[in-house]
Amino acid sequence: MAGAPAGDRPARPTRAELEAARDRLLPDVLPGPGDPPLQVLFSGINPGLVSAYTGHHFARPGNRFWPALHAGGFTPRVFTPAEQDLLPALGLGITNVAPRATARADELSDAELVAGGERLRALVAAREPAWLAVVGIVAYRVAFADRTAVVGPQDRRLGATRVWVLPNPSGLNAHYTPASLGEAFAALRRAVRVMDTTDVHRCAPDDLRD
Repeated sequence: MAGAPAGDRPARPTRAELEAARDRLLPDVLPGPGDPPLQVLFSGINPGLVSAYTGHHFARPGNRFWPALHAGGFTPRVFTPAEQDLLPALGLGITNVAPRATARADELSDAELVAGGERLRALVAAREPAWLAVVGIVAYRVAFADRTAVVGPQDRRLGATRVWVLPNPSGLNAHYTPASLGEAFAALRRAVRVMDTTDVHRCAPDDLRD
């Protein structure tokens, strides 16, 4: 359920409008018929109130997800949150660990994150992305019961899907500058490219014909 119709929304929602978006569910961004296979499914922690109000992922001003996605080489330019539906054509998608919108991620209980991990497993099994990229190490540790996990590739696989953990792109995450956040996304992009090359090399010559 989104907020007010796009044409009726003010540039900045009021506090009351944001509070009315609390607990709303934000639809995933996933490939449809005619889109290429899903290479990377990015999973945020949960929607913020601005995202729930607008219907767009990572929409809060100051969130650095979209610039980092471009800096990492996933998009040809910096997309706005309103352009999220361009991602499936690039083999990308977005979901969340926990679907419920809150003002802050720390409003979620561990039980919600654990349940979100189960939901992610089911979504991955249904959609079979090459990579699941969880954007937020703390949420990943709780959702997947791995308290020692660090940012980067994980040993865990979900079926054939490989797992990568990215830093939280919130502007409140002072551990990462825009440059270091972009490099974290670029490391995943390089891994995606290596896997693509490996898969091509494993094909028999007849498989590569037009």
